[in-house]
Amino acid sequence: MKMNENLAAVHAYLCADGYVIKNPLIQKQKYYVIGFRNTNLTLLKDFQNNFYNVFKIKPHLIEGQRCRIGSKKIYELLTQQFGSFYSWEWKMPKINEKLKRVWLRAYFDCEGWVTCKSHKNRMIGADCVNLRGIKQIQDALNDFGISTKLKKRNNRNIFSLSIFGKENLIKFYNKIGFLHPLKIQKLNMALQDFVVYEWNYPQNDIKLKRFIISLLSSKARIRKDRRAIRIISNKELNLQKLKRGLDNIFKIHSNLNRRVNGIGTVYYELSINRMEDIKKLINKYRIKI
Repeated sequence: MKMNENLAAVHAYLCADGYVIKNPLIQKQKYYVIGFRNTNLTLLKDFQNNFYNVFKIKPHLIEGQRCRIGSKKIYELLTQQFGSFYSWEWKMPKINEKLKRVWLRAYFDCEGWVTCKSHKNRMIGADCVNLRGIKQIQDALNDFGISTKLKKRNNRNIFSLSIFGKENLIKFYNKIGFLHPLKIQKLNMALQDFVVYEWNYPQNDIKLKRFIISLLSSKARIRKDRRAIRIISNKELNLQKLKRGLDNIFKIHSNLNRRVNGIGTVYYELSINRMEDIKKLINKYRIKI
């Protein structure tokens, strides 16, 4: 079979959420089945259409569950050209840049996810039990200038690949992307969250006091045990100005610290820890937290 965009997508779908199987040798009943499991209708239809464009036959689509077809001929074509599609054994084919985009898009549509915790953790991730396969994916992403981190899960034979940082997420968006509607939406949210806002503090003391009250009400969070109020920003200057305002206008002490989250992103945290200061903000200044 000639490798093209349709076959590249079919291959990636089968590696990620598919199966290409036949009956065990000890079983008398013969069967040869190619299937793709997924709950998303957009991906199921895309698999079905790509499969038809390659093999001129449409697999049966069960909405919200899978696409499947029984065919000895197609089973043999796929396994003879690509080998095994089992989770631990599949291999990414040697393909050009254009087809890599298609293959990676289909794979991440199945196995990838997007996390967007505002100003803390914005990333694309994928887990895989196939170390050789996920390393091939890492190399392919690197070909597009997308840096990744790969690590083994503690006490589990699962390998996690992570893409983070604004530049890398933008490259993934432009060069790979998603077809899955919810993953497209989450990636857009993650990219929008990278917009850096410098808080515009008024010079007038009366306006500054109102601004800080409003700022704390919208951005500050109180711990469950109510022993600390915290506010974070990716710009240290925002919190330096807030610290001065709290000290000069409200006579409230605060601490400013540099933090690093689990994937290496730097952010800043201002905390108010004294109980009398917390009560003053909540009871006297009516800070809604």
